[in-house]
Amino acid sequence: MRLTTLMSMAARVVVPKDFRYGTNRPWTPAAKKLNPPGKKRRKVFVEPIAAEDWSVFRGDTVEVLTGKDKGKQGKVVQVFRRRNWVMLEGMNIHHRYIGKSEDYRGTYIASEAPVLLRDVTLIDPSDRKPTEVEWKFTEEGERVRVSLRTGRIIPKPVLERRDGIVPSQWKDGPKDTSPDDTLEKTYVPSLKTLEEEVMEKMGIQENRRHRRSYWY
Repeated sequence: MRLTTLMSMAARVVVPKDFRYGTNRPWTPAAKKLNPPGKKRRKVFVEPIAAEDWSVFRGDTVEVLTGKDKGKQGKVVQVFRRRNWVMLEGMNIHHRYIGKSEDYRGTYIASEAPVLLRDVTLIDPSDRKPTEVEWKFTEEGERVRVSLRTGRIIPKPVLERRDGIVPSQWKDGPKDTSPDDTLEKTYVPSLKTLEEEVMEKMGIQENRRHRRSYWY
């Protein structure tokens, strides 16, 4: 699915006031199944966190503070800001059966469950230890995360696509289309049909004319 299509779907989606957000996008069948029309679910209270105060991003390394994975470090693979959740790679594993039927017990699978944002803390890359952070501005005016324990800057993670390519580090090759060529306008609007344009391009002269037809 193209990114523009995905963004347009996200912009068009309208959810009810009591919609309960989960790990699925609101317009997917899985999310609609959990929020059927006419069903009122118990309200979930979420601590409001402003977008500019959010300090954990996809690709960050964090340490779990509570639960069965307390003290373990993992990489953030998903962020759910509507519920203050983060999904950690290989952490908070839950096991369950799927595809149950009368004559089949189902398939036993393991899946990662989200963790509350307050239950994790960022890792300082300078010494690989947990730390609290705050947002500050550099002399150049760039807003960065700073470790309260060491005072070092914790850079934002470099995001990779599914194919392993980092867009910010990509260099065009000889077969890649440059941005200038992409933005160049090469199409000239015309009222002629495709056949007429091809004939004009190839220098073909057509003297035949359609026979007149009359409708009564």
